[in-house]
Amino acid sequence: MSLIFKPLFEKESSTYTYLLADSNTKEAIIIDAVDETQQRDIGLIEELGLNLKYIIETHVHADHITSSCPLKQKFVNAQIVLGETNPVACADVLIKDQEVLEFGDYQMTAMTTPGHTDGCMSYVVDDKVFTGDALLIRSCGRCDFQGGSADKLFDSIQKIFTLPDETYVYPAHDYGGRTVSSIWEEKAFNEMIGGGVGKAEFIRRVDAMELSLPAKIHVAVPANQVCGSKIISE
Repeated sequence: MSLIFKPLFEKESSTYTYLLADSNTKEAIIIDAVDETQQRDIGLIEELGLNLKYIIETHVHADHITSSCPLKQKFVNAQIVLGETNPVACADVLIKDQEVLEFGDYQMTAMTTPGHTDGCMSYVVDDKVFTGDALLIRSCGRCDFQGGSADKLFDSIQKIFTLPDETYVYPAHDYGGRTVSSIWEEKAFNEMIGGGVGKAEFIRRVDAMELSLPAKIHVAVPANQVCGSKIISE
């Protein structure tokens, strides 16, 4: 048994999509799939002969439209998975903290990590954690829309930091071309929370972020609340 692991990138929104599968059973999961790259992802799943079991979202995205529904239309037995607090009507599974999903001989454990949005989830598979927009490489998610809370995000990242130091960190985005980090690296070097930064200072740093709203937020959020099954115009 071995794990098929394919990190994939969408350049417009700097989003990582992750495809994982059991090489023996061919059961697969995909995390944070993007509408613009759905044909690439479908082609890879078919080329590798995989049976897509779960289509997983770390949260309701504001910067891109998910391809969850188009993927489900193509792979009809796949189930769409979101955290239980997300305001969506299209999920087949509303997953809870520490709930486990299986694909082949592998297990994926859900971890509630709110703060960027109130419904953010991270997912742990073996020595990998997929952190969505909660913990980024050397940074963290913004907290100024979709029920964001820097206070909650601090607690969520501390929760992620309880994973073993050697755990690989795979975020939903990176804007500097980096592909992977680790828990020990982020504990030491993360510019927002590394080096033992306390909650008050973390909140100050997050609140000091000067960021414009994602260009697609008014389209992406309503579309993603129906898992990308239709695009709602502004």
